[in-house]
Amino acid sequence: MKWQAIIQHIESATGQPFKLTKAQPLSGGDINAAYRLQAENLSFFVKLNSPNRLSMFEAEAAGLEALAQVQSVRVPGLIACGQTSGHAFLVLEYIALNSLNTNSAQLLGQQLARQHLIEQPYFGWHRDNTIGSTVQVNGQYHDWIKFWQEQRLGYQLKLAAAKGYGGRLQALGEKLCTNLEPLFSGYQPQPALLHGDLWGGNAAADEQGNPVIFDPACYFGDRETDLAMTELFGGFGSAFYQAYQAVYPLDSGYARRKTLYNLYHILNHLNLFGRSYLHQAENMIEKILSD
Repeated sequence: MKWQAIIQHIESATGQPFKLTKAQPLSGGDINAAYRLQAENLSFFVKLNSPNRLSMFEAEAAGLEALAQVQSVRVPGLIACGQTSGHAFLVLEYIALNSLNTNSAQLLGQQLARQHLIEQPYFGWHRDNTIGSTVQVNGQYHDWIKFWQEQRLGYQLKLAAAKGYGGRLQALGEKLCTNLEPLFSGYQPQPALLHGDLWGGNAAADEQGNPVIFDPACYFGDRETDLAMTELFGGFGSAFYQAYQAVYPLDSGYARRKTLYNLYHILNHLNLFGRSYLHQAENMIEKILSD
């Protein structure tokens, strides 16, 4: 790997020289290659992909900047984003990360709640981005149910149909999309800035114990979608949820709606990783319809 072109972007962004001493490959992602670029007293985190993935990195950079602007949960600082002859790249502040403990999880709950308390002007976002490697469409809506029908469930179901997942999944999905209103009886979601992909692999703590979130798929939406995803792959622990509730209590209907919100991610997994997620998606739709 020839790093000089990216180093020039780093030096231009920071206004100081960067003499590379080590490029350390990092594990953990399945979409991008990741490295820690080290100089004597300075490090950066770099993601690489093919040049045609530049827009994916640009959208991630926009999400990180949006999260940074609300000054609630820490996110890695954006250094540079661009393209060389062989790669698209994203350069971020390097943060040494540790697993969340009880204290950092509690802080994360408080800080995420404060982020969600800031009301945004509409549902959707100013640009499309990605959820995993799938395009996530983000039109601007004032009707949350219509946004979820069209931009989330409907879009994933169309992708699934194009991949050959028809029949029962599509019949159930169509029935669900036309029967969402009862799940929102007495509940009016307010648009909040969402991380959008907030599972345990995208949250950690820095060396001072402050929570850090990363790899966002941001948009403005119902805050319950962020909370639902934290529960999808094991949860963040009771300290996180108690702290969130103390700052911004959840509506009693959340327990029913969280399956709806997590269905989006399971459909995305079906489209990304294959048939092993099909029955889970169908069973989730049946559960939501029965509720």
